[in-house]
Amino acid sequence: MLEKRDFYINGRWVAPAKANDFAVIDPSTEQQCAVISLGDQADTDAAVAAARAAFDGWSQTSKAERTALLRRLLDIYNARSEEMAQAMSMEMGAPLEMSRAQQVGAGSWHLEGFLKAFEDFSFEHDFTATEKTLLEPIGVCALITPWNWPMNQIVLKAVPALATGCTMVLKPSEIAPLSGLLFAEFVHEAGFPAGVLNMVNGDGTGVGSQLSAHPEVDMVSFTGSTRAGIAISKAAADTLKRVSLELGGKGANIIFEDAHPKAAKIGAIRCFRNTGQSCNAPTRMLVHKSRYDEAVEMAADVAVNTHVGPASEEGKHIGPVVSKTQFDKIQKLIEVGMGEARMVAGGLGRPDGLNRGYFVKPTVFADVTNQMTIAREEIFGPVLSIIPFESDEEAIAIANDTPYGLTNYVQTEDEDKRRKVARRLRSGMVETNGQGFAQGSPFGGYKQSGNGREGGVFGLEEFLEVKAVSGWAAE
Repeated sequence: MLEKRDFYINGRWVAPAKANDFAVIDPSTEQQCAVISLGDQADTDAAVAAARAAFDGWSQTSKAERTALLRRLLDIYNARSEEMAQAMSMEMGAPLEMSRAQQVGAGSWHLEGFLKAFEDFSFEHDFTATEKTLLEPIGVCALITPWNWPMNQIVLKAVPALATGCTMVLKPSEIAPLSGLLFAEFVHEAGFPAGVLNMVNGDGTGVGSQLSAHPEVDMVSFTGSTRAGIAISKAAADTLKRVSLELGGKGANIIFEDAHPKAAKIGAIRCFRNTGQSCNAPTRMLVHKSRYDEAVEMAADVAVNTHVGPASEEGKHIGPVVSKTQFDKIQKLIEVGMGEARMVAGGLGRPDGLNRGYFVKPTVFADVTNQMTIAREEIFGPVLSIIPFESDEEAIAIANDTPYGLTNYVQTEDEDKRRKVARRLRSGMVETNGQGFAQGSPFGGYKQSGNGREGGVFGLEEFLEVKAVSGWAAE
């Protein structure tokens, strides 16, 4: 079991105002792997006060100074990557190979992307010959991050906030806090001034709510469930602070008649990645009726042949879901699906040979309609729903018929159709024919999937205010 660490406030590790221990559970074993402290109002206030005190100095540092510290942070992150991989594997169940390549890799990739975007980023623009537009740090930011992609989300928030001159309080998920503790260590080792980044562990109803409503917090950046995002928005409303939200999704993967022969196989693999615990997972597979039977067979075969095992094992398998709460929720929704649609793979309970741990059978439902519960709700597990369609118009209508709008997917060799469909899909991102997004591409959604954008220049701009100054001659 890991040694307990407390909070990082004003450049020091400090004990909580009062003892409130919380057990961190290894989802592969259901055993306690660490103990953290959960903060209360006094801890939140201390962290916010430290960030506020540090803001004037940090916001006036030069771009060159901040760039040098961020490059140092990247070096430390890479040098200690194995520690980070082990921490995330233990806390949230990512298999080690996946944790090293994808979970840790996401953090370094985004950090590199921000550094590239920052090279040419300007905080001053000539609006007219006698007017200047300035971009200035918004102030003290609360960064509330999830458990499913810990470093991906911490880096997407903390790094642009640091780059733009903001100070911050980080609250990682209490379910998967070990990676957040390590990140605070990296920031300290890199030499960022005291108070620039502070970290307090806590749950959403405690520290999360306190940060959202805090009068000295200027902005909240949150990634998590739509339900929690609504609660944060309401809590922040009284102080009119900026709220940036990256929330849930129910992505449609549209496989047209002329799609790649293995499109259904690739889509199912993508759905099950990270054990289905991704807000941008393609969990609704929409298949043209001419390809439908083969797609169902292909997806079922992927599910049957997807190995599930402990996160500590080496290999290309999927691990457990993160917690008993998530496991129970997924089991209930699989049971609902069994009464709604035709299950062609998977089902209730753990996979054969696993009698402990929050392991879920990769599950595929066929003959799903878009009004079924399993097509409406974000299951957040390795569960795929397959829906047939007959026309392009029907596919677009089904894809858009959801409260979410994060990522949709289009598979067709018809270039004109691919572009037309992409334009009509109501989502912040549309991935076509398996082409991934570039470094610095804006990540975010429409509708109940959120209202902000993360990554690259777009992510930097999230943390800035715009100021117009007259009487400033162009240089």
